[in-house]
Amino acid sequence: MNKMKAMEREELQACLNSAAEKLAAWKEKGVSLDLTRGKPGKEQLELAGPMLETVKGDDCFAADGTDCRNYGNLEGLPETRALFSSVLGIPADNIIIGGNASLNLMFDTVARAMLFGVYGGKEPWGKQGSIKFLCPSPGYDRHFTICQTMGIEMIPIEMTPEGPDMDTVERLVAADSSIKGIWCVPKYSNPQGYTYSDAVVERMAALECAADDFRIFWDNAYAVHELYEETVPLADIFALAKKYGKEDQIFYFASTSKITYSGAGLALFAASDNNLSQIKPYLSAQTIGPDKINQLRHVRFLKDAEGVREIMRRHAAIVRPKFEAVIRGFRENLTGIAQWTEPRGGYFVDLAVEPGCAKRVYALASQAGVKLTDVGATYPYGKDPADTHLRIAPTFPSYEELVQAIDILCLCVIQATAEKILG
Repeated sequence: MNKMKAMEREELQACLNSAAEKLAAWKEKGVSLDLTRGKPGKEQLELAGPMLETVKGDDCFAADGTDCRNYGNLEGLPETRALFSSVLGIPADNIIIGGNASLNLMFDTVARAMLFGVYGGKEPWGKQGSIKFLCPSPGYDRHFTICQTMGIEMIPIEMTPEGPDMDTVERLVAADSSIKGIWCVPKYSNPQGYTYSDAVVERMAALECAADDFRIFWDNAYAVHELYEETVPLADIFALAKKYGKEDQIFYFASTSKITYSGAGLALFAASDNNLSQIKPYLSAQTIGPDKINQLRHVRFLKDAEGVREIMRRHAAIVRPKFEAVIRGFRENLTGIAQWTEPRGGYFVDLAVEPGCAKRVYALASQAGVKLTDVGATYPYGKDPADTHLRIAPTFPSYEELVQAIDILCLCVIQATAEKILG
């Protein structure tokens, strides 16, 4: 139970008055603080500065002699695919390298399925009438935006610390052939920072679906984004799917967006041989080849899996104190009042306030100069049914700005909670 509910009205009113007074003082200072998006801070971006010096003049040739200034190499340079293979454990032949955004690849993959269908399906998704996706929630708002843009109905699925509620997932996909996909951020999920358990990954890999064209969109955005030296393992979805003869159900995405440059990184799409054989002709109609200069830069800078781990250790050294400041602020001010996740990696903290209070917290924070992700953004159609979740993105502000923002946010939570209880 929320400890504020046990207070006498006079004590509760005093809490409200104190929080409101402190917030008024912050308003007078005119601060402008942003916790909206999971963007790397300037100090993180500077880690990749030397990458820009790795390709100069006519030194633009890949290991096999490919002139990276020219057309070609639809799937990406062999050494780039090999680099991602070493990091993620996916065979290089099953990897296609794209531009800077995995979101772009996900959008294209859904659009391609709508227009042309997928391997093993009888017709394009877009010709099958109303189709649906399962959406573990809270989840990644841009996944939901893709569905909404394409006219795909979204079905919220409860997220647990182990991953999506698989009893519900299994029941729904087995019964309804109009369900064509599920969105997954399997490691350090957005926004809660959960990593799917081995049991959940295995059940996902073994899904028996009514639709012969169902796909798991495995968005492994935070595959190497540890905050601490010890890693949180994630089971190999491809290996498990192969065990059950289901490898064609997996569409896998990842990128370097938060490893090198968010606006100038690399993204990848990985899939089974059957899926790639169906997709490549459409890809070749779309492009004559990717940006191989950028691929060459990344390979020369990151070098290998250990090179990736090293730069991620340097990212963690910058980001970890910020996450710890958020958790410390919540523990000191909101224990017994709200709940929050304490992830070991990724880019977000999920704050769950008293039901019915999230929108009021958002409004109070905005008035005090703290921008938050829109309430409901982490749910399909922007609707958090309990009005309780707030996504906190600690990485972009400076440490000093972040501490200020969390102090203000905690005051907003206390005031909103007191108002709700007092009625």
